[in-house]
Amino acid sequence: MSESTIWWLLAGGLVALELITGTFYLLMLAIGVVAAAIGAHAGLSTTYQIVVAAVVGCGAVAWWHFRPARGRGKPSAQANPDVNLDIGETVNVNAWQADGTAQVQYRGAQWTAIHRNGITPSVGSHRIAEVIGSRLLVDKS
Repeated sequence: MSESTIWWLLAGGLVALELITGTFYLLMLAIGVVAAAIGAHAGLSTTYQIVVAAVVGCGAVAWWHFRPARGRGKPSAQANPDVNLDIGETVNVNAWQADGTAQVQYRGAQWTAIHRNGITPSVGSHRIAEVIGSRLLVDKS
């Protein structure tokens, strides 16, 4: 059996193992093994094939581990409209109490609304920015 065949079988085994375990890092290692298989087809010696597999595989793992994640800038689940469908809905605040809360009618129930720190509360239409427990954090709309 040729060296390239062994590398291709090893790459297939890593992909199958990744499908079983769900560890995405195994796919990155499989990329390194595929690079070694291509090196074998190009006529590299066994030592260079191993070096290529190690460098490409470890480089792919490091890139995957340290890449900037797409979801890091997303709001928390409390403020994410993809998670909580109340975010972005409007409520009408008739009066604010001295403690900075207001009672609002929303979805057929009485809710306690609060405003952001440093914001002067005002009456009128407000947009729900976040749901904190049973309280609605609202912004003036």
